[in-house]
Amino acid sequence: MRSNRAKVRAVSVAATLPMLAGALALGIPAAHAADHPVRDLLAGTRPAWATAKADKGATSDGTRVSARVYLAGKDAAGLAAYAKAVSDPDSASYGKYLTAKQAQARFGATKAQVAAVKSWLTAAGLKVTGVTRHYVSVSGDVAAAEKAFGTQLHNFAKGSKTYRAPVSAASVPQGLADAVLTVTGLDNAPHMATHDDQLPPPDTVFRNAGPFSSYYGSKTASTLPSAYGKKIPYAVKGYTGKQLRAAYGAGKRTGKGVRVAITDAYASPTIAYDAGTYAKRNGDAAWKTGQLHQSLPATYTNTEDCGASGWYGEETLDVEAVHAVAPAADVTYVGAASCTDGDLLDALGKVVDNHLADIVSNSWGEVEAVQTPDLAAAYDQVFQLGAVEGIGFYFSSGDDGDEVASSGTKQVDSPANSAWVTAVGGTSLAVGKNDSYLFETGWGTDKAVLSADGKSWTDFPGAFTSGAGGGTSRTVAEPGYQRGVVPDALAKANSAKGNRVVPDIAAVADPNTGFLVGQTQSSPDGKKQAYSEYRIGGTSLAAPAIAAIQALAQEARGKAIGFANPAIYAKYGSKVYHDVTDNPTGKGLAVARVDFVNGYDATGGLATSVRSLGKDSSLSAVKGYDDVTGVGTPANGYVESYRRR
Repeated sequence: MRSNRAKVRAVSVAATLPMLAGALALGIPAAHAADHPVRDLLAGTRPAWATAKADKGATSDGTRVSARVYLAGKDAAGLAAYAKAVSDPDSASYGKYLTAKQAQARFGATKAQVAAVKSWLTAAGLKVTGVTRHYVSVSGDVAAAEKAFGTQLHNFAKGSKTYRAPVSAASVPQGLADAVLTVTGLDNAPHMATHDDQLPPPDTVFRNAGPFSSYYGSKTASTLPSAYGKKIPYAVKGYTGKQLRAAYGAGKRTGKGVRVAITDAYASPTIAYDAGTYAKRNGDAAWKTGQLHQSLPATYTNTEDCGASGWYGEETLDVEAVHAVAPAADVTYVGAASCTDGDLLDALGKVVDNHLADIVSNSWGEVEAVQTPDLAAAYDQVFQLGAVEGIGFYFSSGDDGDEVASSGTKQVDSPANSAWVTAVGGTSLAVGKNDSYLFETGWGTDKAVLSADGKSWTDFPGAFTSGAGGGTSRTVAEPGYQRGVVPDALAKANSAKGNRVVPDIAAVADPNTGFLVGQTQSSPDGKKQAYSEYRIGGTSLAAPAIAAIQALAQEARGKAIGFANPAIYAKYGSKVYHDVTDNPTGKGLAVARVDFVNGYDATGGLATSVRSLGKDSSLSAVKGYDDVTGVGTPANGYVESYRRR
């Protein structure tokens, strides 16, 4: 699973999760038909790349397999129904949340179901290695796995490498169909390290070069070429909490009494020092004793493949952004053992099982094409359990626009595509003098560099570099809360029946109008570590910013908001949102930016460029709902609109 933070540094983007495109393969292999005469298929458990043409033959029977059998619980349909009702402002059940214990008792797997699943797996020759509220983990050889799941495991060519995968969809005995949600781990692509690693030191220091604007337009690049017929401002040094709070109508709310959780992979070893130092230097309220918590795994894995140190900046951004906007909120960081979906699901499950918070910010995701239906079901189950407990999940929508440039296919990101989460898009934000809100555009950046003679911008406006993720899902049906708000041109872009469109709401994301963050980083030679500050963006900024705004709104309401999408869409078209468009001033917009070539000082030279705003791949921020900013960004009145009257 990748981090969605803007690509300030190449190492800041974590490795891809082993989530592979799903194909529904019907039928049971003839070799196992006699052993399993009546079975139920687990859709999506055979990856699309496991084709007959790519088949390299059977995997050795002695090869080891580790898998997870996710439990469906005793009332999956009831869980979805109650999650919908308790989140709908028009429902009689709205806000009637359950405790974690009540949710488990009402919807969780029974002891009898768990016992039956364990008995089936052990009878096939697999060893049960763990049991949680969500799954039973097992290990064993290929022969036992084939017997248990009614499919053969073969080796398949995938690109230049070879991986193990089922030749057809896995299945379970018919009597267990209601107990088993899905199984993961039967395929092993991509290869991930299996040993426990120690966390590496922080990444090499990154700094922004100047000149800077202290607020939008405060310093004009008078000696640089014009753009769109006028001289342009330098990029801001990085907005602070005071500026973001003013832009999004925080008022006097602080998030007092509200618990916010942040999930990412790994854990920054200097987060407490960095967060405290940043707050002191940038005018935020000091952290109180016990206000920042960490819930971490006993060990970490896959640190090299996942780029563990790159996640430190992600955690730092999320923690500092939440505190800057909601300075009195209680913050719990929940670190996953790796960037794999299994470990990230564990982190989300920990939040739900222990109700660690009411609001959860998540700045990670992957393109929809590599998410399989089985994993989508596992994620949705956690989100639904959260909804019935009054927990809302906020996911960044991605940093590559329509994803064509990065993946070759127009698509959205997951888990932001889930109908059970709030997908957060991104904007370019202009905060003026005295913290005044000037305007926003949809975040999308074209970049052109200064010509050799310094008199023009080469190939202006240049090439697309990054932008807020959005668009229409191909796999998730249109949720009821989007009907009547999302235009048919978007909702029905991939199907006449309609699909989920991303995002739902938005906030600042453009790294050229981004947030100032403070982090301990390593010196270029790796011998020293020191705290420094730099500007950063991405929808990894937008997600914690919206999570923090929701903390303020929950304070105003005096009760958990829970899954917020029905309430967010119910306010559509009102003055509580900034209706963001790509061309708010009627003229082209851009900022000048000067960067260190080596990323940290001037010894390697400087690079000067112009960054145009509102240029998000094929996506457009237009009047009304759009697939860059959703319903818009919070305005004055949004926070107080949640007050119960």
